[in-house]
Amino acid sequence: MKTCRKFNTVRAEYEREIGFMLAHSERHAGRPAAKSSAKQAASAKQRMARALNSHVGRCPECG
Repeated sequence: MKTCRKFNTVRAEYEREIGFMLAHSERHAGRPAAKSSAKQAASAKQRMARALNSHVGRCPECG
């Protein structure tokens, strides 16, 4: 699937955010903050999927 620059930018931003949250979760393993970060990362993955899905539906270059 060919994607546009905007798609790649949005995806990279979400993946960076998810990476930060997962790294925080690993650093603070066993603490409530780790569990919270892991849940936020899972939520961010769902938001990323929704955002990219709607982008593909609207973008003439990607869709």
